[in-house]
Amino acid sequence: MADVDVPDVRGVRPDIAQSWHRVGLSGLDPAGAFDRLVPAEVDLESPLVVGAAPVLDELEAGLSGSGYLTVLVDRDCRVVRRWFDDVAARESFDDLNIVHGARLDEDTIGTSALGTVMETRHGMVVNGPEHFVEPLRAFSCYGHPIRHPVTRRIEGVLDISSVVDRASPLLPPLIERAVHDVEQRLLDRSRTSEKNLLWAFQAASRQRRRAVVAIGDDLVLSNRTASDLLGPSDVALMRALAEDPCQGDRTSIALTLQSGEDVAVEVLRVGGARDGLLLSIDLRGQARPRGPATPTTSTAPVLVTGPPGSGRSTRALELACRRPVTVLPASDVLVRGEQPWAADLDAAVRRGVGTVCVDGIDLLPDPLLDLVARAVDRPGRPALVLTSGPVDDLVGRAAALAGTATTREVLLPLSARRQDVPELAASMLRQVAPGSSLHLTPGTVRTLAAQPWPGNLRELRAVLEHAASRRSSGGLTPDDLPEQYRTARSSEHLAPLAQAERDVIVTALRACDGNKARAARDLGLSRTTLYARMRALHVTTY
Repeated sequence: MADVDVPDVRGVRPDIAQSWHRVGLSGLDPAGAFDRLVPAEVDLESPLVVGAAPVLDELEAGLSGSGYLTVLVDRDCRVVRRWFDDVAARESFDDLNIVHGARLDEDTIGTSALGTVMETRHGMVVNGPEHFVEPLRAFSCYGHPIRHPVTRRIEGVLDISSVVDRASPLLPPLIERAVHDVEQRLLDRSRTSEKNLLWAFQAASRQRRRAVVAIGDDLVLSNRTASDLLGPSDVALMRALAEDPCQGDRTSIALTLQSGEDVAVEVLRVGGARDGLLLSIDLRGQARPRGPATPTTSTAPVLVTGPPGSGRSTRALELACRRPVTVLPASDVLVRGEQPWAADLDAAVRRGVGTVCVDGIDLLPDPLLDLVARAVDRPGRPALVLTSGPVDDLVGRAAALAGTATTREVLLPLSARRQDVPELAASMLRQVAPGSSLHLTPGTVRTLAAQPWPGNLRELRAVLEHAASRRSSGGLTPDDLPEQYRTARSSEHLAPLAQAERDVIVTALRACDGNKARAARDLGLSRTTLYARMRALHVTTY
């Protein structure tokens, strides 16, 4: 960590001294903090923003002509509203990139009446030189946390600031009154929303054979049928899909649950687009088997294909319906050589029992592919399960060997099967943290399901290993994820068909190394159409 010019803590208030100490440990440079501000998308229609709006409108009207400014941040300490009575102050904040979506926590901008209040969880004044970073030392600020009256969770922080020579001792009571009024509006909104949601839930639950779930901002209700049918990851996924703003007030979603049950979910918005969701769940068919396949009388090999990291090896083992199982990874050829690998294949085939999994036929040299092809035709051989990359990419002997498999299972990239992320993440967490009480919070499940996952299951596992290293018990929150995974990507709120279209475009661009003209030709589109779809689907990185 590079040395930084940490302010001298002698003679300063304890809260400020402790904050400077925390910030100093983070390595923040007092002169260059705002270079780190990277605005992200924020919800400007959240209950906090909507509830605070009339209160702040009145407050700001009363401050007109005073030279003060106000800033509201959400529970992630990101700016969701700002107001200026002074053009110079506005220009200063714009120059510092303190705009909607900018994160103003202690790690990012040091001691302030926003990030430090979020840390201390109580209101406080930060006067000019008490700010850690130099550009803020011209201001005197007072921030106060906004708590939800029901959950007592901090929903955000409201700050009122002025240049140092205009600071007033009347700021604390002024902003405390405004915060009280905002909290009262959150309470009124919560009561109305919860009453409407409860009534809708009770009415729908009279059909006892139907699974019913009601989801509010801080409330989840389920009847006994739903409790028996759904797992925690199922509820989290339903919430993520149902909150898609592209959906109407009433819509239906087809979904496969963690248990393998195929269900149809009818989604009804209650009390407005954001107040609550009522989910009615009906079974659509028999559960899909998860695990070993049912043995068949077919003697042809089984082929599992998919991109790297999509779980081909794991699925191949699940499909190995005869025991014992011998796994022959193509990667062993590079380590041990062709002769030992060929000897292991010959010995396994001669035994004539169990299952032989040849993992990665697209990576085998031609002589070994010939040996595997001869094993396919050998009478009395074991069952054979092969894995490879996408079939369309196979050539020569590998393509011919794949053609002998009359049973094929194609694994899609993780970005194309987001509905599987909750179950996969929960299973992987049990593997990376065996015996612990760690679990994924619903917010973390939604965040993981919204990621593009170009590295597929390997990337997901690496992210969970990082998160599990952050704590030993309890719920893993988005803050436990690596920084670049803590917020949903811009494509989070796309409808399923739009998400599929986006994934196809991103895949084509990657295959063409970002050459849009070539990608347009491969997709059968004009460049103008491709550019338009990229803008509409928020395709900015690939």
